[in-house]
Amino acid sequence: METVIRKRIEILVDTPLVRRVTDAIDRAEITGWSVLPVTSGSGRDGRWREERVMGTDKSLVLSIASAEKAEVLVDALAPLLTSHGLLLTMWNVEVIRGERF
Repeated sequence: METVIRKRIEILVDTPLVRRVTDAIDRAEITGWSVLPVTSGSGRDGRWREERVMGTDKSLVLSIASAEKAEVLVDALAPLLTSHGLLLTMWNVEVIRGERF
């Protein structure tokens, strides 16, 4: 079966900001996304755990897109990367039925 290269995009975001991220994905005309809860982690600022009372719980937003649409999304989210501490990673993946992404 033939595959094509697309970009897998992962964005770690404070859960209250998920809607802003998914709206940006929609505006970039990327056809789909998924949101997964993240319960704990560790980073430059140390360990953290989900804390719904304080509103510091995090989510992982996943999407797959063409390189062109991924670039549009990155440009749209660039201001939030620093101001809201988003972590955005992106790499090439092989997909079947590339016309869907």
